[in-house]
Amino acid sequence: MFPQNGRVGQQSEVDAVAERYARFAATEAPGRSEIYRQWAAGVAADADVQAVLAGIPANRRQPPLVFAVTRLLGSGEPCFAGWRSWLLVHADEVVAECARRSLQSNEPLRCAALLPALSRIPGPVALLEIGASAGLCLYPDRYSYRYATPGGGELRLDPVDGPSSVVLECEVRGALPPLRLPEVVWRAGIDLNPLDPTSPDTAAWLTRLVWPGETGRAERIAAAVAVAAAEPPLLVAGDAVDLLASVAAQAPADATLVVTTPGVLAHIPWDGRRRVIAAARRAGRWVTIDDPGLHDGWNAPIEAWPGGFAVALDGDVVAAADPLGAWLRF
Repeated sequence: MFPQNGRVGQQSEVDAVAERYARFAATEAPGRSEIYRQWAAGVAADADVQAVLAGIPANRRQPPLVFAVTRLLGSGEPCFAGWRSWLLVHADEVVAECARRSLQSNEPLRCAALLPALSRIPGPVALLEIGASAGLCLYPDRYSYRYATPGGGELRLDPVDGPSSVVLECEVRGALPPLRLPEVVWRAGIDLNPLDPTSPDTAAWLTRLVWPGETGRAERIAAAVAVAAAEPPLLVAGDAVDLLASVAAQAPADATLVVTTPGVLAHIPWDGRRRVIAAARRAGRWVTIDDPGLHDGWNAPIEAWPGGFAVALDGDVVAAADPLGAWLRF
């Protein structure tokens, strides 16, 4: 009986892999990465590959994570047939590496979407990011911004010491409000598994998390990692609800504490989201970028939403934005 139950359980996991990768190939990869679309479609039709991926813990077998791990380990194969052959030879290594990794996409371009909210907070600020990964969104004052405005105009913002090696380009839809770079005097992040920006492994991993076909993104992330490595933030491992108050207590008393949650709440269960939002509001000002339906932390119902994510300060929506910061709508 037990062996039979074991076989049934294993088949269920294989079926889950096939379903997940078929969905990714059909609805998530098209228009963003043709290579990942082909790989996922191949997995969905290949029992041998499904059996390998079924050995990865369920919360570590997402297509972008598995594909990034294989690229990190040296698959180097653009076509599914070559990738499949490589995977079957390196199956044990891939399963082990996936089990210790997680999706920690750390997109500095989100700072272009955060800036309209940060510009409304006067004085020096202390930034504390939840889900910080390597902390690349903790340096909004160290990046250059190029906001393309309607009619062909451009707003250029640079750090006080000159243009940055990280240039964030954002398309503006609507009337751009006054923007300025914040004066950041302290930076910290909380993450279940923070990444050290000074480690070579961090840049290697974060750039592999970029999907093939996303032009310029890997280069931008690598440049931002170098900025963070030059002056690493305080990064603390653990649960944000448990740690936020103690980490916030380390911020300078003469700075306004700003807690940011750009894109992280989607990875937290619903009740946990509420606790994180409540903790952020208790600690200081709260800035977020989220899907409008993701939580109920908004101060007013969001109706007739134009699309994209909502950028908000203390629950008040200030703009709509591309989830990664490529555009803003006011």
